[in-house]
Amino acid sequence: MPFGNVFEKINSEYYQLTSAEKKVADYVVIHQQKTQFMSISELAEESGVAEATISRFCRRLDYKGYNAFKLAVANSTAGRPDTLPTQGEVLPEDSIEEMGRKVYAADRDAMAQTLELIRPEAIRRAADILFSAEKVLCMGQGGSMLLAQECAHLFSTSMPNFTAVVDSHMQAIAASHLTPRDAVLYYSYSGSTEELLKNLKIVRERKAMAILITRFPKSPGAAYADVVLQCGSREGPLQVGSVAARVAQLYLTDVLFHEVCRRDAARCAATREIVAEVLSDKHI
Repeated sequence: MPFGNVFEKINSEYYQLTSAEKKVADYVVIHQQKTQFMSISELAEESGVAEATISRFCRRLDYKGYNAFKLAVANSTAGRPDTLPTQGEVLPEDSIEEMGRKVYAADRDAMAQTLELIRPEAIRRAADILFSAEKVLCMGQGGSMLLAQECAHLFSTSMPNFTAVVDSHMQAIAASHLTPRDAVLYYSYSGSTEELLKNLKIVRERKAMAILITRFPKSPGAAYADVVLQCGSREGPLQVGSVAARVAQLYLTDVLFHEVCRRDAARCAATREIVAEVLSDKHI
C-alpha cells in the first residue's frame, strides 16, 4: 500500500483489532516519534504483547512487515510543523556552519550514548574470546559489512587471525568450517536481518563463539550470540546507514581492540611495529 498516513489507518481499523493489537495501536499513537526508532522486540516489551502480535498488527494494516510499518510511521511524522527536528537533522535553511555543528553533535552524542551503554564484564568476556580464538571471522551485511572490514583491518595490525568475509555465500561456507576454538565478530545495527540469523545458527551448530555488536540487545540475532555489545545512536528508518550509528559502532570496536591488546601488550606492540615498517614502503 502507499504510505498515506499510518495513524489514519490505525484509527479506521482500530475497532477491528484484537485486544492485544489495540495495545500496540495505543502505544504507537501516543509515542509516534519514539516508535520509529524501536526494534520489534522493544515495541513488544513496551506495549506488553508478544512479537508475533506486532507482526500480525502490521499485516492487518497491509504492511509487509515491521520495517515497512516503521517506514510508514516515519513518513507520517516527517515534516510536521509541530515536530522538533531530531538531533543532528539537517534542515534546508541551515547554514554550512549550523549543519556542521548538528552533524558533529550527532556523532559526538553517538559515542557518549555508547559509553553509557558499555558493560565492562561484556567487554572483558568478548576480549577473552577474541584473544584466545584460533580464527576470528568478521561479518556483517550492507553497511555493517564495511564496519566488519574496518574491524578486521584494525585487529590485523596487532594479530594475524582476523579475517573479514564479505559475500553472504562465503560467510555461510566460512561459518560451516568453524570449530569450537574459533569465533565470529558480527556487526548488525538492527540485529534482525535474515542473513545474520542464518549465519549465527551455523556458528552455533559448529559450537564456535559469537560476538554481536548491535543497537538492540533483545533483537532476534542477540539470542544466538554468546556476547552482545550494545552501541548507542538512534537511527530511524529514513536514516539507513547513518554515519552517527557507524561512529558508535567504530568507537565500541576501538574500545574492544584496546582491551584485547591489553591481554598481551608487548606482543601486540611488536606486531604493530613490524606492520608499520612493512607499510612504510607503500608510501612515496
